[in-house]
Amino acid sequence: MDINGNSAQTVEILVMLTIITLLPSILIMMTAFTRIIIVLSFLKNALGLQQTPPNQVLIGIALFLTLFVMSPVIDEINTQAYEPYKNEQISQDEFFDKASKPLKVFMLKQTGNSELKMFTDMSNDEEIQNIQNVEELPLTVVMPSFITSELKRAFIIGFLLFIPFLLIDMIVSSVLMSMGMMMLPPTMISMPFKILLFVVVDGWSLLFKTLITTFNF
Repeated sequence: MDINGNSAQTVEILVMLTIITLLPSILIMMTAFTRIIIVLSFLKNALGLQQTPPNQVLIGIALFLTLFVMSPVIDEINTQAYEPYKNEQISQDEFFDKASKPLKVFMLKQTGNSELKMFTDMSNDEEIQNIQNVEELPLTVVMPSFITSELKRAFIIGFLLFIPFLLIDMIVSSVLMSMGMMMLPPTMISMPFKILLFVVVDGWSLLFKTLITTFNF
């Protein structure tokens, strides 16, 4: 009985189960999902809507927009990594190496130099700090840099989304105050106007188009 062989197979099974468990986190942290779902949450709060659209709908929208943005990367992974691995042309290690490269390239295109420099300096690894080509940086540096850049961009977009709706709130509050209606909640009156503005400017199409064009391909 080959004990070493059984141990190696057990380790491989554990690794695969771990990867499957972490797939949702990988989807969130290594793709366009983070930026999209945060911006959609900002929009919901800016409109003053509590239950509409439901969170499940927002997550579904974010998932399909993520698939649209990531489709070139997915196609590249399928061509360069999955198909050769399925045909037993490359090993498992080569598969992970080839599959990670398109994702790394995508993340680096969205990552700011300041975020990369920050995590490179914090790594306290001279080899990493001396790397000149950013594509040679390990995922342990690229991933947190990418996430930080995504959060930064998502909050900037969210701030810009709030401005027109905030102006409507201010105008409605001023009108109600001038009319002496102090007890009437301004948000209740301003919400229909904000929804009307969003519908008139074709807000969903404009938002989706703007979101997709913010990604560097």
